[in-house]
Amino acid sequence: MLELRPNCECCDKDLPPGATDAMICTFECTFCADCAHDVLGDTCPNCGGNFSPRPIRPAHLLVKYPASAKRVFNPDCLTTKQAS
Repeated sequence: MLELRPNCECCDKDLPPGATDAMICTFECTFCADCAHDVLGDTCPNCGGNFSPRPIRPAHLLVKYPASAKRVFNPDCLTTKQAS
């Protein structure tokens, strides 16, 4: 089951479970669509994989299977990609 991480790892934007702009790679690295496309060029900086839209878990299942509260943030993401 997906963790549904709560934020973009690059810009730290909140990405709640129903966010339609959340993107994930095969390892569930999570980014907002703006960072995934515009900053990262559609390539995960952690694994080199591509991104897909993160599925939205139905609200009635969030009670039994809640989203993760653990934030992952790498502020170097923006500067590292822009420098390359």
